[in-house]
Amino acid sequence: MSKNPFQVVRDFEAALAEYTGAPYVVTTTSCTMALLLAVAWHLRTTERVEPSGVRVLSRRVTEGRHGPERQAIEIPKRTYVGVPMSIIHAGGSPTFRDEEWVGSYRLRPLPVWDCARIFTSGMWDRPGGMACVSFHWAKTLGIQQGGAILLDDLVAYHWLRCASFDGRVEGVAPKDQAGWELGWHAYMSPETAAAGLVRLANLPRHNEPLPWGPGTDSDYPDLSKIDLFK
Repeated sequence: MSKNPFQVVRDFEAALAEYTGAPYVVTTTSCTMALLLAVAWHLRTTERVEPSGVRVLSRRVTEGRHGPERQAIEIPKRTYVGVPMSIIHAGGSPTFRDEEWVGSYRLRPLPVWDCARIFTSGMWDRPGGMACVSFHWAKTLGIQQGGAILLDDLVAYHWLRCASFDGRVEGVAPKDQAGWELGWHAYMSPETAAAGLVRLANLPRHNEPLPWGPGTDSDYPDLSKIDLFK
């Protein structure tokens, strides 16, 4: 009987949940992709609660078409260039603020945080929100690539897992799937998860936020001055 190679991804996610304290974890190809998915969840889905208490999701806009005016999402003007790109790809419009941030910052007004420059035990402290972390080689965990979304919403968890897996339900063959979401090819490979699991087992419990600015690996430009984002 063959083994499921993606079990190591689930094992890595479980280890991440234990380390960070997050109730749920969805791994991705990068923190940039994690941010795109987290923003897309808030911009592309809406929900209502039935009298029975059941939450019912629906699409807020028709994906793949020109929807209503894009929602403005504010971020610091000095951060990684992929962040405003992710906002645009998810259907939002980036705006910028002056902020000297340390470790993480919020994508206002969404309950989404870019935590690419901090990764430490017990870091989950954002009930109702989503924290996006990075495992890039220059970051704290330091594997070749990868990221994750930390969250506490089970409904969002299932949507994000499907959306990161080409809009598919894991374990269901494409020919057998009934109903599709417009998703992204953003799921973590077993090889990356295995490397992350080994590194995480030997990672200290406390890690300081990574610095940024002149003299570091990340001397961010002023994104508000880039024509692409005006």
